[in-house]
Amino acid sequence: MSNPLMVFLELLGRRDPVRRIPALVDLAPEQASSAIFVVMRRMRAPLITLIVIFSISVIGLSLIPGIDDQGRPAHIGLFDSFYFVSYTATTIGFGELPWPFTPAQRLWVTFTIYASVIGWAYAIGSLLTLLQDRAFQQAVALQGFTRKVGRMREPFFLVAGFGRAGELLARDFDALGQQLVVIDSSSERIDALELGSYHADIPGLVADAANPRNLGAAGLNHPSCAAVLALSNDDETNLAVTMAAALLRPDIPVVARTVSAAVAERMHAFGTPTVVNPFDRFGEHLRLALNAPASYQLLTWLEAGPGAELPKRGEPRRDGLWVVCGYGRFGREVTSDLRAAGLDVVVVESVASEDHDAEVVLGDGSDGRVLLEAGLERAVGLVAGTDNDTTNLSMLATARRHNPGLFLAARQNLPTSAALFEAMRPDALLVPTEVVAHEVYAQLSTPLLWRFIQRLPAQGDGWADVVTARLRSSCGQQLPALWKVRLDHAQAPALERLLPTGRVRLGDLLRSPEDRDRRLKVVPLLLLREDGDEVVLTPDDDVVLAPGDQLLFAGRAAERRGLESTLVIESGAAYVLFDRRVPSSWVWRRLSKDDGDPLGGDRPRSTGTRAAEPPTVSVGSPRLDGDDEEDA
Repeated sequence: MSNPLMVFLELLGRRDPVRRIPALVDLAPEQASSAIFVVMRRMRAPLITLIVIFSISVIGLSLIPGIDDQGRPAHIGLFDSFYFVSYTATTIGFGELPWPFTPAQRLWVTFTIYASVIGWAYAIGSLLTLLQDRAFQQAVALQGFTRKVGRMREPFFLVAGFGRAGELLARDFDALGQQLVVIDSSSERIDALELGSYHADIPGLVADAANPRNLGAAGLNHPSCAAVLALSNDDETNLAVTMAAALLRPDIPVVARTVSAAVAERMHAFGTPTVVNPFDRFGEHLRLALNAPASYQLLTWLEAGPGAELPKRGEPRRDGLWVVCGYGRFGREVTSDLRAAGLDVVVVESVASEDHDAEVVLGDGSDGRVLLEAGLERAVGLVAGTDNDTTNLSMLATARRHNPGLFLAARQNLPTSAALFEAMRPDALLVPTEVVAHEVYAQLSTPLLWRFIQRLPAQGDGWADVVTARLRSSCGQQLPALWKVRLDHAQAPALERLLPTGRVRLGDLLRSPEDRDRRLKVVPLLLLREDGDEVVLTPDDDVVLAPGDQLLFAGRAAERRGLESTLVIESGAAYVLFDRRVPSSWVWRRLSKDDGDPLGGDRPRSTGTRAAEPPTVSVGSPRLDGDDEEDA
């Protein structure tokens, strides 16, 4: 019943219109012509020199008397002198002369030739120097970047900072077809962006993102700018970007990264930006991993993005002593979260300080004697949280040697240490850039996914275990694509007349358009009603859908195409919902003498098929259907 071409044409004509926002502040009025001004400044002296040499040569040649072909005194006019000097000074050597020159004229022409050669050499040398000038290259790059951003018509995210987090997000969003614009102060990072194997041409600018004019050149006021991501490694820069975006474009979302609670508070003073503190998030995740391992496993899987392997579920010991090595910002956050979970914590710190508010053992955490003094042998967990990867790895190795049953959590600071931490295999690993990238991806790629993740911890470990099992049985060990469907005229035109009547159930909608007795291997994760107040996690198949509902699904691409054909083709919806086989086109309906309404009059049948008793996962009463246990 499904026709891929018809589905494509239907979706092509119903794309969401690009939001048009009038520019509020003209941030970069002079940047578009900066390259021209640089050329005019640097080439002013050479051009004046050439003009003076030409002028003197032309005037001198016209004033020197000659003898015409009749032997009479004669002068060459200004036009003829200009014509002669032009083809002589430019080395064209055309050779058209009105009559033979006198010795005085030949002497002047000789002077003209050498003077013009010197003038051209000076001009060409200045031009080559200009082309190698860094300021000129930056001006040309800025002009090209500004033109490229100005021509963009698709919604794009403005990414300020292209470090590890920005790179991860660029690859994930590029895989989704989301356009980006990048600004970073490092030319090496922008060069890496240019050399990266991205599907789209991502404009990149080497500039300070804290300067609002640079943000303006990067498209902050562009009507297609859909969000601003402040992801640099400097908190002050991220604060400046957040402030500029909140003040100049309060209509778009802003996501900012910071590791400082004080900076986060200053960011929140400007509107309602989403602030991601990886240290704070890791503490929450660690607490979730201790209390609800299945919930932590599902959360980390969903945040990792499509294609991610299902992570291994840990089995930490809940009660006992924890040793936290390193009491900087990260150590303080983790210690606070562990104490909030009711656990005993001992801190190992190499520097004495009066503001320590925990039981502190002074010393090097990589020293086994210090760890033993902190109670390592009777501890149940250790956190290696310094800002030195070598030290953290040494702590893990020492702790594992003295107490093999420890739950080990570590902080990885440098991307180059990834292989070492992977070989060490700690039970929980914090990579701040990856935490930021995963959370920003979850919030912006599919906003419904973020709603799902926010509500996930409160559902309980049993519920998370059932959802994980259902995803694994339907889609395999790799996380499938997640996508949102809004039941409106744009995305579900085939259901537009049925939804107000309450005749469409979720379970009926998930039948295969090829064989309605087969259920699509698609897992509905969340239902959001149009009013925005009612949110249903993993809605069951008896839920009656209404106009404006938004649904978050997980499934393979082929299953997604099957669902989309039901949503956009009335004949497909008639077959799936009512078991009516009607032609897709008006011509075939006329030829088959079936030109009636394919959706009129009937109600969905509740037969004894597998879809009539679909597998259901609901909040508080999870269960698995036998069909879902088939290998995806």
